[in-house]
Amino acid sequence: MRLAFVPITTPVMRQAAEFWAIARQSGMATADDKALDGDMILAAQAIQIEQTWDQEAVIATTNVRHLARFATAREWREIS
Repeated sequence: MRLAFVPITTPVMRQAAEFWAIARQSGMATADDKALDGDMILAAQAIQIEQTWDQEAVIATTNVRHLARFATAREWREIS
């Protein structure tokens, strides 16, 4: 698959804020309260890619537990 640059947009940041709030309201925060939560931005970006391009976006990570609650995430070693 060819990779492309996908800019972070206002709708992506709004979705990230919603994910951030859901994570905190459920008592399962993915970052410190004072930290910029990159995991939520990454998850929101993956969802935006899926909706815009109508294809699955898989986040390659070592932190599947945090990301898989909001988007498709897999251990990077398991992706071929």
